[in-house]
Amino acid sequence: MANRTFFGGIHPPEGKDLTKDKPIKTILPGSELVYPVSQHIGAPAKPVVQPGDRVLVGTKIAEAGGFVSAPVYATVSGTVKAIEKRRVVTGAMVDSVIVENDGQYEEIEWPVMKPVEEMTTQEKIDLIREAGVVGMGGAGFPTAVKLSPKEPDKIDYVIANCSECEPYLTSDYRRMLEEPELLIDGLRIAVSLFPNARGILAVEDNKHDAAVLLREKLGNDPAISVMEVQTKYPEGAERMLIYACTGRKINSSMLPADAGCVVDNVDTLCAVARAVREGRPLMERIVTITGDAITDPRNYKVRIGMNYRDLIEDAGGFVTEPAKIISGGPMMGFAIFDLNVPTTKTASAITCLTKDEVARLEPSACINCGRCVEACPELLIPRNLADAVEHGQEERFLAEYGMECCECGCCSYICPARRQLTQLIKGMRRIQLAKRRK
Repeated sequence: MANRTFFGGIHPPEGKDLTKDKPIKTILPGSELVYPVSQHIGAPAKPVVQPGDRVLVGTKIAEAGGFVSAPVYATVSGTVKAIEKRRVVTGAMVDSVIVENDGQYEEIEWPVMKPVEEMTTQEKIDLIREAGVVGMGGAGFPTAVKLSPKEPDKIDYVIANCSECEPYLTSDYRRMLEEPELLIDGLRIAVSLFPNARGILAVEDNKHDAAVLLREKLGNDPAISVMEVQTKYPEGAERMLIYACTGRKINSSMLPADAGCVVDNVDTLCAVARAVREGRPLMERIVTITGDAITDPRNYKVRIGMNYRDLIEDAGGFVTEPAKIISGGPMMGFAIFDLNVPTTKTASAITCLTKDEVARLEPSACINCGRCVEACPELLIPRNLADAVEHGQEERFLAEYGMECCECGCCSYICPARRQLTQLIKGMRRIQLAKRRK
């Protein structure tokens, strides 16, 4: 475990000073909440309520649509107004349950839970599945499925991804500082599912104060340790983090479990703790509202389903009209054109920038400098892959391991010719994945 970093990577401006020192603020939603039934990878959830039904906080409004799926719960009390398609951050129109908030926030009667120490492994996994917990770092993979590998005895490490390498985002950092016990409890529960596993809290070394606090809260726990990894983007990518922490390598045809590892995000592990300890479903998350176009950037604890416009308004609105609004961070997020969309389980941040630096740069011919090769954490040659895409050479793209790209954006960022390498490679990967599904 001495690596603590990976090959390649970049050091973009962090932008975290805007929000990292401000406490998380809890905010209540407006009069209408929108719950898309597709907030995860896998089959969409199936609505189990009808227009006119009254719901309470914690009422299941959509059940899992398959093994790789997750249920959705009401986060306010009120009346179901409609079940219809609504726009989400990707721009797609998605089937959604619309609830009119009555402002009372009445809750269901929560179940009486037996002590975690008395639960079987299956009971814990069932609680996590029923709670609708998914990967909250952006992927949205159902957590109960991730925690149910075919050979649980071969899992050696459960890694809490506390690196938060994406510029501007500080939600995990604030969660570590303000609720370290909840994070540790969630990791302990996850570790307890595997007979031979140890836990690692992997924290980038630019968050040393969080690492110190987590060590203090852990005490002499022999099953969990805090590991400070080098601050470098994309340290938080699953493959990079596994290598940095364990020295083990995985590729696109493998799962982390194939290398004896399970990786979960900070918010995800907090949701695991609540699901198993309290029987509470996933109903809230931390969202970073940031960027130089925001009057008062900060992190918010939000109820899933509330509108992004409400968050922007509470943050004081815009200093000036933003040139670009990004869902997520500037490296792996994507531009959005409408703020009238709901927060979901995978909504990590809204980054509002006064300058669109990318749009004003004109790409030119490759100058063969090799910087993209030096930066690529997957040891690829991005300029060759992009060239293959531009010439429609699918076989060459595959032969040069284009499917191993993790779409981190390092090559586009570092390219002095301003070529959109990641976008080209990403497009071809989508084509190849679609062909595989067929």
